[in-house]
Amino acid sequence: MQASTIGIDLAKSAFQVHGVDATGKVSISRQLRRGQLIDFFRKLPPCLIGMEACATAHHWARELTKLGHAVRLMPASYVKAYVKRSKNDAADAAAICEAVTRPNMRFVPIKTVEQQSALMLHRARDLLIRQRTQLINALRAHLAEIGLVAATGVDGVKSLVAIVIDGANRQQLPEAMRLALQPLVVQLIALGEQIGRLERSIHTQHRASYESQRLESVPGIGVISATAITATVTDPHAFKSGRDLAAWIGLVPRQHSTGGKQRLGGISKQGDRYLRRLLIVGAMAVIRQARTHPEKHAWVTKLLAKKPAKVVAVALANKVARIAWAILVKGGTYRAPALLAPA
Repeated sequence: MQASTIGIDLAKSAFQVHGVDATGKVSISRQLRRGQLIDFFRKLPPCLIGMEACATAHHWARELTKLGHAVRLMPASYVKAYVKRSKNDAADAAAICEAVTRPNMRFVPIKTVEQQSALMLHRARDLLIRQRTQLINALRAHLAEIGLVAATGVDGVKSLVAIVIDGANRQQLPEAMRLALQPLVVQLIALGEQIGRLERSIHTQHRASYESQRLESVPGIGVISATAITATVTDPHAFKSGRDLAAWIGLVPRQHSTGGKQRLGGISKQGDRYLRRLLIVGAMAVIRQARTHPEKHAWVTKLLAKKPAKVVAVALANKVARIAWAILVKGGTYRAPALLAPA
């Protein structure tokens, strides 16, 4: 059983394997259980293995690399074009085996356990923040039904929590409603403490990472964004330029060009949504500063005179992504352009 190239269709328990020899002839086509996968590949000579960059892919890539195999991860959307006719596990494995040999295929760098752990802090924090937002919205909506409306922001939420916990406005809040809302408030307080612990861990990682500290020197990039970039962009040299990194994040217009006519729309949902959101939020913070101190942000101020703020935010986020790539690849920190001398 000789195979020079193998494609694996990953799943939770059943793994479909498709292999071809040096001439392209199918030599392996079988399904393996989870416990059989490592033993099966341990018996094979070193070969090229392709997998889609999906759940558990980085784990299996690390394990198979230890056995001496050359493992390549590919975006699932790029593999789809090689599936013939109906979709099934065998067809997917064959498509992966074919796609991994294409000279123009783009591959995903394999993350280490440490890199995945750093990124997991961000994923967990983002999930808890969404849950906290749900609880706040529910608390506001329920109390608004009896005329208790608070101002927006943190202080408004604290006043609503006080109504439920401390017994303020006891005459306006029925006891049955208090019993219903107390579990929500308890969860809300607990989520705040858990988010704080995760953020302290992220700050600890930031202080231990020289790359993250250099990225923080860029306007629009804070501790959260800097650590997220370093945890996600594990190999900045995989991008030929900052333009490629910005496009990979999804900070470029969606194209629908044909017949020699260029048609550009808004940004699409492709790319890393988490990084894109962080960079755009950071860009909005820079825009607020530019409105207060326009002399320090001439480029942003010039765009704001012609374009809406959110369009400028995307353009600025694109620029920040390019600067981040340059810092990661070339080293150094951000140097702000010199202010023009008054005439």
